[in-house]
Amino acid sequence: YEKQGPAWSVDGVPLDFGMELLPPDLDRIEPILAAAMARVPALAEAGLKTVVNGPITFTPDANVLVGPAFGLGNAWLLTGSSMGVMEGGGAGKFLAEWIAGGAPPMDALALDPRRFGGYADRGYRLAKAVESFGKQFAIHYPFEERPAGRPRIKTPAYDAMARAGAVFGAVYGWERPNWFARPADACDARNAVLSFRRTNWFERVGEECAAVRDRVALADLSAFSKVEVHGPDATAFLEGLGANRPPRRLGGVGLTHVLATGGGVLSEFTVTRTGEDRYYLVSAAAAERWDLDLLRSRAAPFARLAIDDVKAAQGVLAVMGPRARDLLAALSDDDLGNAAFPWLTAREITVAGIPVLALRVSYVGELGWELHHSMDRQADLLAVLMEAGRRFECRLFGAYAMNAMRLEKGYRAWGMDLTSERTPLEAGLDFLVKSEGRDFVGRDALLARHGAPDHWHMALLALEAGAPDPFASHTVLQDGLPVGLVTSGGYGHRIGRALALAYFTEAADLAAGDLSVLVLGETVAAEVLERPPYDPDNLRLRDSH
Repeated sequence: YEKQGPAWSVDGVPLDFGMELLPPDLDRIEPILAAAMARVPALAEAGLKTVVNGPITFTPDANVLVGPAFGLGNAWLLTGSSMGVMEGGGAGKFLAEWIAGGAPPMDALALDPRRFGGYADRGYRLAKAVESFGKQFAIHYPFEERPAGRPRIKTPAYDAMARAGAVFGAVYGWERPNWFARPADACDARNAVLSFRRTNWFERVGEECAAVRDRVALADLSAFSKVEVHGPDATAFLEGLGANRPPRRLGGVGLTHVLATGGGVLSEFTVTRTGEDRYYLVSAAAAERWDLDLLRSRAAPFARLAIDDVKAAQGVLAVMGPRARDLLAALSDDDLGNAAFPWLTAREITVAGIPVLALRVSYVGELGWELHHSMDRQADLLAVLMEAGRRFECRLFGAYAMNAMRLEKGYRAWGMDLTSERTPLEAGLDFLVKSEGRDFVGRDALLARHGAPDHWHMALLALEAGAPDPFASHTVLQDGLPVGLVTSGGYGHRIGRALALAYFTEAADLAAGDLSVLVLGETVAAEVLERPPYDPDNLRLRDSH
């Protein structure tokens, strides 16, 4: 494929265009022809009998668009296929089953049209289509970040974090630091090297994890999707929304999973009760349109209810680590002690005079707060936190460090470990399923699958040292036979071991034979961890160690 193919009919294919071809343009592909002739010399003598030059469709990520159109009831898309007849039968069957059954027949996140948001304007779509076409047959690495069409959405913290060495990734159009290069690093170290093995960011991520473990560190989590649900029917709506109940006390924070009719996980929300009839919901960055459609469709029976998208208006800075309270106390007169501000509590406080909704939650397993604030105050808030943090050797951390630390706690990630194909019970989240005396979508299917022969279950694995680190989709073997599949993995810097979360078939007896994971062609010995390897009793989270 050409590296920079020219775009055609960007604003709409002519109505009278059908199966016609475009005029030959051999000059464009001369380097490709020359390379082919060098590889197969007979081609230079044989000549060209037929030239086929026609248009091909490419979406920003080269995947087809199959599923609901955002914001439109009972409107469906099946378009954007670059493979045409090769994908037609399967795509049609997939969409038909989705329409008829009310849920996709398998995980649909890679195909769902709502994986793109309003940021994907004409210029973005054009740049990404050309990029995707040129990389169609390139090697696709884990952690690959493609540059075309970026940046789209920058938070007010972007410039300060860029000056601090941030190497950014993009999630749903938002620029988000993946890791931070040191000033002493070579210039090219600010760009992540692509590899299936450890790259130039491995040690820097380890330093970020150490800062979170030993002192205090900050992260920009503003890319999270954020919604306010309010009105007289808000509590009744949330009581039946997901597998868990919403918080009952004001300021309570909880986690709930909204299920498909078949019991699988559609979405995951952190739910904070901010008033008698008001709740604040936070979910994955990439789930923005998916979640808005889901919430609004489930809210249809409730007349006295409002659902407001506040993602762009609300920023989030995370303050994590054993010195997090000390840092915030230097800037706030509010009581941040355990008695006044326990774990899984939210309160409105001021930090250097800036109002924030502080959530005492932590995806990294340390004492910490998420500071939700007006986006127009973010630059000021970050500046005062960084200045006050000097005395605590505060540093910044990114998404790669966060992923490593959540694995050490065994925390499941939406879109990887949690999908519509598996239930919360299969994912090992029994403590978040409250089914007694409640009715919610997917409840009966959830319970039925739990005792079915095809039931799966999730376990956290530790892999032997010296092997490649796992990332996703690796086969788990028991005595040489496949029994499971890795859904996410990485290296736990705080414990010094590679970790992986994996689903196992019901028939797999994890105590009956030797387990291994097939990583990049290497069979790596693995053991099941019955408890998270880092702070299994949550003493650091609760600040009671």
